[in-house]
Amino acid sequence: MAIRTIEVRERVMARNDALAATVREQLAAHDVPAFNLVSSPGAGKTALLERTLATVGEELCISVITGDVQTDNDAVRLAAHTDRIGSAVITGGACHLDALQIQSALEAIDLDATGLLFIENVGNLVCPANWDLGEQGKIVLFSVTEGEDKPLKYPAMFERASHVVMTKTDLLAHVPFDIELAIANARRVNPDLEVLRVSSLDGSGLADWFDFLRRSVARARVHVNAG
Repeated sequence: MAIRTIEVRERVMARNDALAATVREQLAAHDVPAFNLVSSPGAGKTALLERTLATVGEELCISVITGDVQTDNDAVRLAAHTDRIGSAVITGGACHLDALQIQSALEAIDLDATGLLFIENVGNLVCPANWDLGEQGKIVLFSVTEGEDKPLKYPAMFERASHVVMTKTDLLAHVPFDIELAIANARRVNPDLEVLRVSSLDGSGLADWFDFLRRSVARARVHVNAG
């Protein structure tokens, strides 16, 4: 039975990877960079997206696909800042989004009018690590209310991410969290990680985050002009 389980999983993953490649080609055809936001539950993905949409959403023509296990609460929050919500994907208990869901959600998004796509994944540091959604990169949000050893406990997610965003930094004065140790642990797993530090509450570090997004969109636009 174990062998059968492995065979089925391999077929499912192969199917997902093929769909992810199609999604990636579709986004590339429109020169739209896409970031898959992943984190533990409560790390602040939706709060960061709210601040991002409110500040640079129109400037960068940001579209969003949200994923959650049971509710569309996050999508409702984000819809207060933009009408570019492609879909509120309700997984019905599944612990991650998959490429088929992203492919379907893109049908509701005008990619010609999109400069940047965010995929807000389900709050989970295990399952989403293994599922390619056709994104340009995974961005892990790592809250200062978590443990400094989180990257060592969940290495696959940090290995496959391009960036780590340390969130809720306004709480550093109130929690026993060593942010330098946390970053060092993340880079033990993946030395190439780029790190940003933000607080969606008091706004610290958001300028650097917005500049990173602007550079990502600018690189895509350079590709258009070069083509």
